[in-house]
Parts: sequence; structure tokens; C-alpha cells
Amino acid sequence: MASAVQGMVPAIYAVRTPRSLFYSANSASSIASLVSVSAPLENGRRGLVSRRFGRISETRVRRAMVQQAVQGAPATYAKEMERLSAKESLLLAFKDSGGFEALVTGKTTEMQNIDVNERITGLERLNPTPRPTTSPYLEGQWNLDWFGTGNAGSLAARFLFQIFPSALANLSRVDVVIKDSYAKIIVNLKLLNSVESKIVLTSSLSVEGPLRLKEEYVEAVVESPKVIEESLPEQLKGAFGQAVNTAQQLPVPIKDAISTGFRIPLNRSFQRMLMISYLDEEILIMRDTAGIPEVLTRLDPSPSSIPEPSTEYES
Repeated sequence: MASAVQGMVPAIYAVRTPRSLFYSANSASSIASLVSVSAPLENGRRGLVSRRFGRISETRVRRAMVQQAVQGAPATYAKEMERLSAKESLLLAFKDSGGFEALVTGKTTEMQNIDVNERITGLERLNPTPRPTTSPYLEGQWNLDWFGTGNAGSLAARFLFQIFPSALANLSRVDVVIKDSYAKIIVNLKLLNSVESKIVLTSSLSVEGPLRLKEEYVEAVVESPKVIEESLPEQLKGAFGQAVNTAQQLPVPIKDAISTGFRIPLNRSFQRMLMISYLDEEILIMRDTAGIPEVLTRLDPSPSSIPEPSTEYES
């Protein structure tokens, strides 16, 4: 028993930092050593967390990891378990509301909106990252899972789908790539279930404080559509063939311009202020000046055990 308690001491000391259990190299290695030996997964096997369990299952496994690592620190353990439970609850609420498709088509009910917003607020108060604007966890590839009903994007999406039925136009997903103080918002559209197109917005991100960012839009690019010929309706295949033949006869400069997409310089004419209210290795929550939330979940592997830089903020 004494040896077992001694084995837990490094993990317990790692927890007693201003950040959460998962934000230091010592705690990460301590948890890994504990779990690889003795933490049981839900299906009875033993091992480390794998992405194939999915977001919700991964959160459950991490809950088991915390329980195994911090049995001797009740207050820290309870807070970390509350945070992991709140994350799992939010992801389940997304699923129950119908996901991104139901959100952009306006099919989510008022009760579902209230439920999701309540869980967002519950998770925000457990934010483990005190300076998210300079945290290494901010950079990476994210997927937009939720945006508030008053958001400009939600209003535009609902207006679009009220005019065009989902069989004609479909907003399949929105990805966000953040790197080197720039963000790329990639809007994926599908037309007639057979034509895929992307609109890419590039914006610069300026740090205004430990929680605040200023986003200024630099450029928009409408990429050339890609046609899935197998999915093209029969009545359109003839017209598509004629369009392809016409395109092949265009001058090379025009064909190159079409292939690279249509660029629209925005010259920082549009901007908005954002507050990061929650950030960890999996979830990013931001709010605009009206308090409307946007929730993103990470697509790429999160950076592991990177110390947060100390940065001076502009007032």
C-alpha cells in the first residue's frame, strides 16, 4: 500500500499547478505511466487513450485516468472530474440536438438551443487555461460544431437554406485553421449533391489581452467547384460535358485563373472582437461582443506538454 501511494506522488504534485492535470510534462508522463499499467478501459482492456474511441469515449477514459492519478487530492480530483463531465455533457448535447446539419438548417428546437447554451456556460466556468490567447493549444485545425442563433453566419446559412432546399445546396461543414496569428475559415458547400465548392476566408488575429483577440478579414477565395460525375443527375450530364469542352478551349491564363479560384481582397475592412472563454486540448469556445458563443472541436492531434509562453499584452 505504501509503495502504491508513493507511486502517485508525482502525479498529485503535478496536479497542484494553476493549470489542469493535462497541462504539464510531469503530469502527462505520470498519468501515462499509471494508466498504461493499471487503468482499465470501459471494454475491459488496458491501454492508453486512442482517437478511435471518439470524443465522448475519450473523455470517459480521461476521467478514469484522473481518478487513478489523483485519489489523494480530493479537491483537485473533484474539480477535474467536474470539467471532464461537463465536456462530455456538452458533446452529448450537440449530438442530441441533431448536430451541425440541424443547426445550419434551423431544425434545432428552442429547448435544444437552451440546453446546449446552458452546458456551454457550465463548461466555461471550468476553463483550465488562464491565458488562452497565447496558449499553444490555440493553434491547430478545428471544426465548428456550434454557433449561436444571433451569429451572422447562422443567419446567412438559414437564409440560404430557406431559399434553396437541402437537395440543391448543403453546408456540410466549417473548418478553421489557426497558425502564426492567422486563421483560415474553410466553408465546405455541396450543390445538387454532386458539386463540391469551398469558400476560404483568411483573417489576421491580434492579441488584445489574455482572453481577447481582434480578428481582421484579409481575403476571401472562392475555389473552383469540383464535380462528382457519378452523382450528377442524368439531365445535367450533357450540359456538364459541353461545359468541360468549352473550358478546355479557353486561353491558358483564363484556365489558370479559374483553377486557382476567384480572390476577393478584403483589406481588413471587416473586423470583430472575440473573447476566448474556454480552451483545452480538445475544445475551444469563443464569444463575440454580443456574447454569442462559437464552439469548435479539434481535428488534429493536440500539442503535447508544451509550456505556455509568457507574453506582454497590448492595452
